[in-house]
Amino acid sequence: MTGLFSTLATVWRIASPYFRSEDRWTARILLAAVIAIELAIVGITVLLNAWNANFYNALQDKNWDAFVYQLGYFCVLAALYIALAVYQLYLNQWLQIRWRTWLTQRYIDNWLLGANHYRMQLLGDAADNPDQRIAEDIRLFIDNGNSGILALGLGLLNSVVTLGSFVVILWGLSATAPLHIFGSVWNIPGYLVWAALLYAVLGTVLTHLIGRPLIALNFQQQHYEADFRFNLVRVRENSEQIALLEGERAEDTRLRSSFGRIAANWMLIMTRTKRLTFLTAGYTQVSTVFPFIVGAPAYFAGAIQLGGLMQTSSAFGSVQNALSFFINVYRGLAEWRAVIARLDGFDRAVVAAQAIAVTPPVIAVTRSETPAIAFKDLAVQLPNGAPLVTATGLTIALGDKVLVSGPSGAGKSTLFRALAGIWPFGSGSIAVPAKAKVMMLPQRPYFPIAPLAAAVAYPAEPGYYDSARVAELIVAVGLPALAARIDEEAHWNRMLSLGEQQRLGLARAILHAPDYLFLDEATASLDEPSEAALYDLLAQRLTAATIVSIGHRATLAAFHRRRLAFTRDGDRFALREAEMTPAK
Repeated sequence: MTGLFSTLATVWRIASPYFRSEDRWTARILLAAVIAIELAIVGITVLLNAWNANFYNALQDKNWDAFVYQLGYFCVLAALYIALAVYQLYLNQWLQIRWRTWLTQRYIDNWLLGANHYRMQLLGDAADNPDQRIAEDIRLFIDNGNSGILALGLGLLNSVVTLGSFVVILWGLSATAPLHIFGSVWNIPGYLVWAALLYAVLGTVLTHLIGRPLIALNFQQQHYEADFRFNLVRVRENSEQIALLEGERAEDTRLRSSFGRIAANWMLIMTRTKRLTFLTAGYTQVSTVFPFIVGAPAYFAGAIQLGGLMQTSSAFGSVQNALSFFINVYRGLAEWRAVIARLDGFDRAVVAAQAIAVTPPVIAVTRSETPAIAFKDLAVQLPNGAPLVTATGLTIALGDKVLVSGPSGAGKSTLFRALAGIWPFGSGSIAVPAKAKVMMLPQRPYFPIAPLAAAVAYPAEPGYYDSARVAELIVAVGLPALAARIDEEAHWNRMLSLGEQQRLGLARAILHAPDYLFLDEATASLDEPSEAALYDLLAQRLTAATIVSIGHRATLAAFHRRRLAFTRDGDRFALREAEMTPAK
């Protein structure tokens, strides 16, 4: 019971904000219309139940006029039912896409806001495969056949209203057609209602006992499916390295193992579903004749006519279906609960990643009126709390050219991440000039799948920079052949060599003209003459900019005036001023 209330609370937390959003009035009107139509459909079902008695009585009495009248009455009810069903589906789908659009944007915003997506990765796999959570799980939460939130909500509403409507009818029929057993008449108030209730409760209990493991199994299945897709994407994105290492056999083994988990878990789902289907299929078949078994003795005893028997069967079936709601949707409900658990896990990971950015101790990156970047009592740590690097009393003034060196693993790149404000682990502060434009250029730059001009200009909006200006910079960094392809859309990270990507990264830096440019081995894949030419280009185009480079080559010393070195200080490294080592 606690788990049920917890699930309902999670559903409310995920679903309800949409109806308080900027789209709330449209959402509320659509939902009200869908609910009103659902109630109208139940009303027509009640009228059809009464029609059953009159129609079959007309047949039994061979009353032609009554028969024709009842056919016409049925056509009117059927036409209304069809119209309502069509418009309910249309409005339901309209509400679904608006709801999904809003919820998707909300999740994307929470995921991307303030580098939260990066911190979530650092915290582990609590929110594994965010692509699946946002693209697939939100869709399944809103619309998954008969087990999305709207389908389940409307189904439950239909069951409750149907139950309330037909219990009254069935109770009345129990009085007009008392229970006949072996020639004896038993006047049990509402016996048809109690029979339907007993039948539904028995089926519900058995269904839950057999089907309960499906909730955890479906959760695992979605997890394994997402992992398999992720591994396939990894192979595609790294196909060149895999081919060069002849790693196809290793990847084949890895993919087979990943898919093997899918198949093994699916077999468990199959076994459990087989047992559940035996029960639900048998339950459904028996429910077809069960009302006749209960009501037929009264008919054969002459207590009711054929119409009364058919009305009893119809009302009994409606009550029994309403009471059997959870039996009919149990498997879909198990899948839906797995979706809810995954979205809840994603939400918790978002909140946890937001919390680590503001919960002391954290590295504070502040905007100040000082004309330089200043490190004060900075202590950078790993996510597990292990010390990494310290820096204090150091400044980087506007116009400085600084080379940062040190052994691999000392924390050079992590220091840059802390300065960018995306690495909160540690203490102390970094002051950045209030109006300074800061840009980080990593060793492997990112290019979106877009026209080359837009990819180089990223993260600026497409068209923000003149295409001729972008083309000129592409030529300037040594890629004249690409300058003619600025309107071509492609996966540039996959098409270009790392050296070509680094050249385009420097073109991006010149285009954006930052006040502080941090290069994290951003020219490491270029030969020394090319690297020298590009540093000369930066000096010519970004004359007033501060350039801070992480690099291991001694030749970089010629392009910098200061050196900051990472030196061992007990269990961590310390960033200190050091003498510039001239190139040999």
